[in-house]
Amino acid sequence: MIIEIRTYRLEPGTGESFARLLREESVPMLRRFGIRVLDHGNSLVAEDGHEEAYLVRAFPDLETRAAQEETFYGSAAWKSGPREAIVSRISSYHTIVLETSEQAAASLDRSGVQ
Repeated sequence: MIIEIRTYRLEPGTGESFARLLREESVPMLRRFGIRVLDHGNSLVAEDGHEEAYLVRAFPDLETRAAQEETFYGSAAWKSGPREAIVSRISSYHTIVLETSEQAAASLDRSGVQ
């Protein structure tokens, strides 16, 4: 099992709208493309005065991750959908990918809480 954690440093004043776009548009679209979203939201603290957010996804293996991301980010639905609104609010982002167990992934899964 592969866990991907993305952190986003957001443009000033965009935290609330970014969270709404993630919740209402991007995450449902990711799920429609078969990508397992475990959790997402805004950081509880601002780093250097910048609002930050996160997205946690799970994949069975690295090959599936690469294929699903290529399909999703290459799709017309993403490109003509929420892409510009999401990207325009991101100052920078960082991705960490690690291997873990299904049990560990399930313990991070807050999808029913969102």
